[in-house]
Amino acid sequence: MFVDRKDELKFLQKEYERNGASFVVIYGRRRVGKTELIKEFSKFRKSIYFLATQEDEEQLKRSFQKVVYKVTKAPVLKPENVLDWEDIFLVASSSFSEKIVIAIDEFQNIVLANPSFPSILQKIWDNVLKDKNVMLILCGSLISMMHESTLAYSSPLYGRRTGQIKLKPISFTHYKEFFKEDTGEMTLLKYFAVTGGVPKYIELVDLSKDVYEMIRDNILEKNSFLFEEPFFLLERDLKETGSYFSILKTISLGNRRLSSIAAKSGIKQQSLSYYLKVLSDMDIVKREVPVTEKNPEKSKKGLYFIKDYFLDFWFKFVYPNLSFLEMGETEYVMEEIKKYFEEKHVSFVYEDLCREKVKELNSTEFFPLKFEKIGRWWDKHEEIDIVGTLKGKAKLFGECKFTKKLVGLDIYYSLLEKSRKLSDEEDNFFIIFSKSGFEKSLIELSKLRKNLLLVKGVSNVIQ
Repeated sequence: MFVDRKDELKFLQKEYERNGASFVVIYGRRRVGKTELIKEFSKFRKSIYFLATQEDEEQLKRSFQKVVYKVTKAPVLKPENVLDWEDIFLVASSSFSEKIVIAIDEFQNIVLANPSFPSILQKIWDNVLKDKNVMLILCGSLISMMHESTLAYSSPLYGRRTGQIKLKPISFTHYKEFFKEDTGEMTLLKYFAVTGGVPKYIELVDLSKDVYEMIRDNILEKNSFLFEEPFFLLERDLKETGSYFSILKTISLGNRRLSSIAAKSGIKQQSLSYYLKVLSDMDIVKREVPVTEKNPEKSKKGLYFIKDYFLDFWFKFVYPNLSFLEMGETEYVMEEIKKYFEEKHVSFVYEDLCREKVKELNSTEFFPLKFEKIGRWWDKHEEIDIVGTLKGKAKLFGECKFTKKLVGLDIYYSLLEKSRKLSDEEDNFFIIFSKSGFEKSLIELSKLRKNLLLVKGVSNVIQ
């Protein structure tokens, strides 16, 4: 099932309609849906799709020639003829009057086979493709290599592309579109906290089973699809995987500061900065600072988080228990997950989704003010889940409560008190999210105070 990606398809259509040649780079983590995006876009267009496998360059070139021959039927491309890359691209781009899409998937495999291939492709683009009615798409999942070989200033291809897409996981807003069943938002949240928005993982979700059965069958069983998935995801991109895995486990267990990550992982702080930069460049780890910081890059208050919910879950619950799982102690690990899954994992995903909902409301001009930044805030003593700023001043304050209890007036007044550390202005706005709902007294207060908004779950705005 193809879900969402409307903005990406719209962008690709715009590039396709560009006068003359267009050159788009698509990149993102494995299994995020890059190939399906290309196929969906190419459905009703004349196109050549080539998947670059892990072979030597000569075999890749022959495979590409075979694919182009199948589409164009040009006699010069018959297998007995040995052509170079430029000749094959020339035939591919000259065989049709309509614009043709040439998509090379897993482009980094050609670069691995021949590191100078970006220079070869630069020459082909400059001498052949840029003057043809062609749309070239380079797609890849090794993010650091794709950036280095196609986007970076040092790349021979720098300045040639006409656009790029960094494909991200499907948002929670569109998550329910994968399922025919009408399922409650908080039930879907649990599955989302494990699979994230990665389409390949979402395919494993069977809503007739609870989330723990899904975890057992698809992650904890030794021969299951996701049991060793992080090794496949990260091994090719990383050297010293042991160090990186240790860092990711440490962060997943709640160690956010540079000093505590160093202490718990056993990696010296001087080296740690390098490892974290690599993980950040790969879009695996993110660094956050309080939203009110004026110089985020220089702030000493940075905290580190794993961006990918599946990886966060795996390093939190699976990696520390691999020995038990290898010994067949699946049920023991399952019981440990049941104890802490909602408190230590789902609740944090819920907070992220609440912040995303506020950003969405902000983008639709739901609030009387347009907030410039929306994020979290903390100091040594307090933390506020959601803070929105305008002209550098905090104006919006929010709380996210993932509890079974109804949220009452005490939570509002606690939030009000915390907000005074940043602003004591009367026209501030407050928003409270609650998994389970609100006490009547707080609902009545929200009716009286137009600057107080209540949201049940993630999207059910009460007042």
